[in-house]
Amino acid sequence: MIRFVLAAVIGLLASPIWAEVKIAEVTSPGGIKAWLVEEHGIPFTALEIRFRGGTSLDAPGKRGATMLMASLLEEGAGNLDSQSFAEARDDLAAKLSFDANADMVTVSAQMLTENRDAAVALLRQALIDPTFDQDAIDRVRGQILSIIDNRATDPSDIASETFAALTYGDHPYGSSELGTKVSVNSLTRDDIFAAKAATMARDRLYVSAVGDISPADLGVLLDTLLGDLPATGAPLPPPVEASFTGGTTVVDFDTPQSAIQFGQPGLKLSDPDYYAAFVLNQIIGGSGFTARLMDEVREKRGLTYGVSSDLVTMDLAESWTGGLASSNDKAAEAIKVIRQLWSDVAANGVTQAELDAAKTYMTGSYPLRFDGNGTIAGILVGMQMESFPVDYPAKRNSLIEAVTLADVNRVARERMQADKLTFVVVGKPEAVTTSP
Repeated sequence: MIRFVLAAVIGLLASPIWAEVKIAEVTSPGGIKAWLVEEHGIPFTALEIRFRGGTSLDAPGKRGATMLMASLLEEGAGNLDSQSFAEARDDLAAKLSFDANADMVTVSAQMLTENRDAAVALLRQALIDPTFDQDAIDRVRGQILSIIDNRATDPSDIASETFAALTYGDHPYGSSELGTKVSVNSLTRDDIFAAKAATMARDRLYVSAVGDISPADLGVLLDTLLGDLPATGAPLPPPVEASFTGGTTVVDFDTPQSAIQFGQPGLKLSDPDYYAAFVLNQIIGGSGFTARLMDEVREKRGLTYGVSSDLVTMDLAESWTGGLASSNDKAAEAIKVIRQLWSDVAANGVTQAELDAAKTYMTGSYPLRFDGNGTIAGILVGMQMESFPVDYPAKRNSLIEAVTLADVNRVARERMQADKLTFVVVGKPEAVTTSP
């Protein structure tokens, strides 16, 4: 499960309205920092909390512990069992959700102003004093094992997990955040508490709030809700250099369509070429039928229903990846076309018309789709984790507009590496075999 990726943050902040949004930086009396957008028109507040590290902090031999822990946070806390906790949440008309991925544990809360204190108290119990009852552990463990079984029969999931293993090896990014059936079955209640201590600490905390709350009230809320968390968690794993050999790996699987994943080295967000590459990717494999991959692979040849690519930036690695599904008899041609397109764009670049269309889409297509308090809170906390300044929304479009044709074509020439474009194919593709 790849994390929110940056394109979500960069792509979604396209609305001109964002330039008028005032983001306040709040520090609680206890020193906890958060970003706030006050909006008192509706008596409602959305709160987003992130803990950096996520499932990458699973202890050796305990793969899946963080995911299981996050799934259990709403299954009982304090003196409330699972059912009582759910009833208390529903009585307050609050929404609480918990999740984890490779880079973070996520907590989302939405609450009415009139019930805010009680909702915060309930959420605090989940974060500070979860019970992790054995009955709940066994029940949620069973749900996760069922998901693992389902993934083992889904060609796209098999392709994703195989691609990750080849790309990242024995780094945590190289295996499923759910764990394996063996590792999940072996997890104990003590392992769940250890996973919580490793991941949910104040030294990796990011918070945003949007809605009917003042900076002073938010400061009190932050200390009440989060002040009793441990000061520090487990150290983060080291960065990993993704491995792209340029070869093809075939996983034999009985299905009429082959699931195909491909990728090459990516770029860090801090790379001076990032925005040019971001625009270039929109031209090659971004949204819509005008992208080169869609035109060449689907429209001209009918080799797939859909194909796309993305720049993926994670905390500890980056890649430039894509995916599609193609019938077994057409998979070889689809791979050939993608390789040829990659080489062609690197050698010959793109046109001014393609650049103009991409920039118009990127700066103007998302304005009204991301207007809820919860969505805005999620964007703000993502900005913090990526070290964006508070005025980034007002500057974002100018960064896209500043990209020139010379920039894009230089990046295509220097950064598109057809010789490292690596494929994983799951199915029974004709005329495709595993190669180095």
